[in-house]
Amino acid sequence: MSSLAAADAPISATKARSIQPAWVRVMHWINAFAMILMIMSGWQIYNASPLFNFSFSRDITLGGWLGGALLWHFAAMWILMINGLAYLVTGLATGRFRKKLLPITPSGVLHDVRAALTFKLGHDDLTVYNYVQRLLYAGIIVVGVLIVLSGLAMWKPVQLYYLVMLFGDYPTARYVHFFCMAAICAFLVVHVALALLVPKSLRAMIIGR
Repeated sequence: MSSLAAADAPISATKARSIQPAWVRVMHWINAFAMILMIMSGWQIYNASPLFNFSFSRDITLGGWLGGALLWHFAAMWILMINGLAYLVTGLATGRFRKKLLPITPSGVLHDVRAALTFKLGHDDLTVYNYVQRLLYAGIIVVGVLIVLSGLAMWKPVQLYYLVMLFGDYPTARYVHFFCMAAICAFLVVHVALALLVPKSLRAMIIGR
């Protein structure tokens, strides 16, 4: 019996160290790649018809001109939509979203925000998301849905007029699309910063353990 227990121990330890399943890692990096392409090409599209009194530097845009940027944007759009939809369906079907992102309570969020600001927020167990992470990840999923819907409304305003009406009108859809992009950029900055501060979380997203 002792020999069997000893043989099973390494297997159990290996399973315990498994944090990110393969499908999460693959879809995560595809989403990240497509999102960067969409943001950079979107900035070039924005420059062609700015909403505000500023424009993005050509050094951080993609496409070189409006037509080129649109080609990049639409190509990345299909990658992001297909992969993002697969991620949502798989996350819901496997129960990962329910297990990882719920519950989210105001008291829990406030507690973890205070802990983070005082550098007392622990990261020992990467299999459990704290309340700040749950709020950010759940929020970015909602933002992702909004940016896709507003983007479709801008792309085919006549054929998809019901999406335009969902946002009120075409100009409002543009503003929603822009502010969703800004929210995603802010999320990426925080996400990358936390990954650098907690390197083992980045390692887990690469090798799974």
